[in-house]
Order: sequence, then C-alpha cells, then structure tokens
Amino acid sequence: MAALTADYIIVGAGSAGCVLANRLSANGRHSVLLLEAGPRDTYPWIHIPIGYAKTMFNPRVNWCFHTEPESEMNGRTIYWPRGKTLGGSSSINGLISVRGQREDYDRWAALGNDGWSYAEVLPYFKRLEHAAGGDPAFHGFGGPLWRSPIGRKHELIEAVIAAGVELDIPRNDDFDGGTQEGVGYYHLSTRHGWRCSTADAYLAPARHRRNLKITTEAQATRVLFEGRRAVGVAYRGRAGDVTMRAEREVILSAGALQTPQLLQLSGVGPRSLLESFGIPLVHEVPGVGENLQDHLQARVIFECTKPITTNDALKSWWGTLKIGLDYAFTRGGPMAVGINQGGIFARADPAAVTPDVQFHVATLSSDMAGSPTHTFPGFTFSVCQLRPESRGSVRIKSVNPFEPPAMQPNYLSAARDRQTLVAGIRLARRLAATRALAPYVKGEYRPGAAAGTDADLLEFARNTGGTIFHPSGTCKMGDRSRDPLAVVDHRLRVHDLEALRVVDCSIMPTLTSGNTNVPVVMIAEKASDMILSDAG
Repeated sequence: MAALTADYIIVGAGSAGCVLANRLSANGRHSVLLLEAGPRDTYPWIHIPIGYAKTMFNPRVNWCFHTEPESEMNGRTIYWPRGKTLGGSSSINGLISVRGQREDYDRWAALGNDGWSYAEVLPYFKRLEHAAGGDPAFHGFGGPLWRSPIGRKHELIEAVIAAGVELDIPRNDDFDGGTQEGVGYYHLSTRHGWRCSTADAYLAPARHRRNLKITTEAQATRVLFEGRRAVGVAYRGRAGDVTMRAEREVILSAGALQTPQLLQLSGVGPRSLLESFGIPLVHEVPGVGENLQDHLQARVIFECTKPITTNDALKSWWGTLKIGLDYAFTRGGPMAVGINQGGIFARADPAAVTPDVQFHVATLSSDMAGSPTHTFPGFTFSVCQLRPESRGSVRIKSVNPFEPPAMQPNYLSAARDRQTLVAGIRLARRLAATRALAPYVKGEYRPGAAAGTDADLLEFARNTGGTIFHPSGTCKMGDRSRDPLAVVDHRLRVHDLEALRVVDCSIMPTLTSGNTNVPVVMIAEKASDMILSDAG
C-alpha cells in the first residue's frame, strides 16, 4: 500500500467494518485501510461468552456512553455500552443470533429501498452463516459467522417453554426459520464454546493480506472533502494526527452513535446544528442524527423455589470453581452461554399481526445487565417491545471529536410503546402463573406484587428500564423525494455526495424485530457486493 493512501478507508472495525475489510480486500485488487478507535481484541474475557459481565463496564473495550436525561424515564440517564475494540459490539454483546421478521425487510423495501425485501436479503443471511443444523431453505452452512445451538437443556428453561405452550405460544426451535413466533432456546454466535465475533469470523482470516492494513487506537476525527466528494479521513493515532486519502471511497461503519457524529463534525448534517458550532457546511442533510430508535427492556425478576439458577452456583467458591472446570474441560455450562438461554417472541397485543414483544430469559438475576448476581435463586424475563414508535436523535455537543454526542432516544414518548411494554410485563406474570412455571416461582422480586395497575407497571419501567443495546436508524436509508430525512440511498451512498457510504446499523429505516448484530452483518455483506460492483 502506498503511504497515506488506500482505495477504501473503512471507519470502525465493528460488526460491519470487519465484514467489509474482509470482502473488499479478498480479490487482491484493492487496498483497504480499516480504522478502529479501540485496541486489538486481546482482552481474554472478550472471547469467553460469560465474559459479557466483564466487558459491560470496562472502558478498555467499551465506550461506556450515557444518554441525556430522559423525560419519560423520570429524568434518568441510561447507560449505553458500545464496543470499542476489533469486532466492536460483536465482541462484547450477549451473543444472540436473531435476524428479525421477514416483514421488517419487506417494510424497508416498501419505503422505497429497492433490493432490501426479505427475499432479496435472505441470500446474504445464508452467505454469512455457518449454522449447526436447520432448514437449508433458511440457513447457510460454511459461512464465516457461526450460529450454534445451546448444547444443554436447563430445567428452568424447559419449564418456561412449557408455560408458553400453556398460553398458546408455540414451541419454536428456530426463530430464524419459517416463523419467528414462539418460545425456545436461542442460538448463539459461538464456535466450540468461544465467542464468534466479526473480528474472529471475518478479520482473523484476512488480517495478513498485504492489501489490508488494520490500524487500531486510531479515532477518526473528520471526513475530508473536495467539493462534494469524500477524499479521505483525518484521525488521531498513537503517534498523533494523521491524514489518509481514499482513492475510491470512504465508508463509515462507526455505528448509530458515532457515524452521525462524524458526519456532523465533517460538515454533513442539519444546517442549523452545524452553524451553531461554526462548522463549515459541506452539504445539508437534515436527517443525519435523526430517527434514533432502540429497544427498551423492563427486567421482570422472580425468586426461584429451587437452587438451580446461576445465582446459586456463583455465590460460593466451589460453585464458581465447578462452572470454571466445566468450561475448561467441556466448553459447556454457564460460561459457554453468556446470559440468556431462552427466548420468547409473542403478541402481547392480541390484535398484533406478528410478535410485538421479545423476552430474553436468563437463569440468573441481577439489578441490571452485567451487574453482580443476587444472592437468592433467581431468574429474569427481560421484556422489550420489538418495533418502538418513539424516535430520538444524536447530535454533537461541541466541535471536539473526542466528546461523546448528545444521545436522546426519547424512550416511551409514543403511547403505543408504553401500552405494549406494560402488556409485555403482564404477559410475563401470566407465564409465571401457569401450571408449568408456578412451582418454580417463590415470588416476584421486581416489580413486586404491590405493582398492580397499568400505571404502577409503567412507573416500574420508567424507574428501572434500560437499553437492550440496539440503537439504530440515525442515517436512515430511503428516497429523499419521499422522505426528506433519508440520509443514504438504497445502495447506502450518502445522498448528493460522492464516494461516501454508510454501512452499519444507522442505515436501518426501522428497527428490526430482535437483536441487531446479525442484521448488521447482513447489511455489510450486501454492501460489499454493491461496492465491488460499482468498482467494476
């Protein structure tokens, strides 16, 4: 590679950036520079599934963001962990492999995004995947990203599945098969008991290519333009400030929070915002930073009548040792699972056409995700609404690229979001009262029996609810003639600018119905074909 020049510069080595780095460098014809603000993924706990708890609050590999105070959450700021290492959030997330509903992608296409219907993205889901079993009509085999079943059944999860069936929620052993609705075990992005991040799946096989340069601890500060053409990136590295020139394209894959921040700092965004900070306007794109969406979770916690939860194992040194030895010798047990084993996709509103809530079922309990477990036997139903209508924003607070932007999700600002979340909490209670699950329920620890009315349950969600780590939508894909807030077109090119694309979860027009990591990998797989096609 010529010094300070590359054909493609990719900003962000996360769930999308690692995919792009692999695919764009594979033919050997193009030089690729991959910039990552964080360090290499050498921290051991990244690679062990239960290490999720060790990375949740670790600034070494985590941006540890916080939102602005949320009016509908009683003025609370909400903690937002995001990955800051090779693999990005795929290196610190809960490992759950879920695509969402086919209707999510058909909805994208209906908004004017040609090529993004479910039938058109399914081949990319199959290409990225190495599934251990499953219907080949829906699953791929031999792809980079492993999709593994949870190897052992758990007595408590089996009871939850039976409880769901009692309430006419069908058992579903594959949420990415013919239908998402149902209750069952999740599949995980793991390989032989180890985390399979995009750094493991995509970057590791490509890192020794001569035409790929991976630069860590290098935070992009500005996209460089000549007129309306993106020509490079300025970044702060270990040795100081560096400027790199892109001969073909600059590709932003910094995520739904930092991609819009970088665009705004570079003069692309809402005119009034940029003028208020004295940033020269390159091009007015009002939607940059708008349309922020996230899944809000309410954690319903029950005390268990039997000492069969992970809480019980972790409260003694011999229990912890047993878990460690189990993992060391079999790559199984709690250390191989992470946090959540069971999943439910259901219709809390009977009028809903498709599932409108998702449960993450954990055989442990704690005050918040990643915090120490309780001393009593406990399990958790984490309830979230799948398709929130609340919309927020990401906006710079200064011209300093190292200051986090103002993140304002506006949780629960939409009435339907409030109604659906309360209905989801009530569904959790109905499950706990079934013949199958009631023998395992000693009592409801949170929100507790005193919370009886809808107003009580909503107040519980406002006081304790938090992110389930899926901020998206802040550079949404769409046709600007139909949607003035669209930032990129259906080929992920920033409208009215040249040689600049966005490839990450910020391009989602609407949030997918489930965990977002695998959809982001799909987006990057599809984008790589577009980019290579445009390169001839």
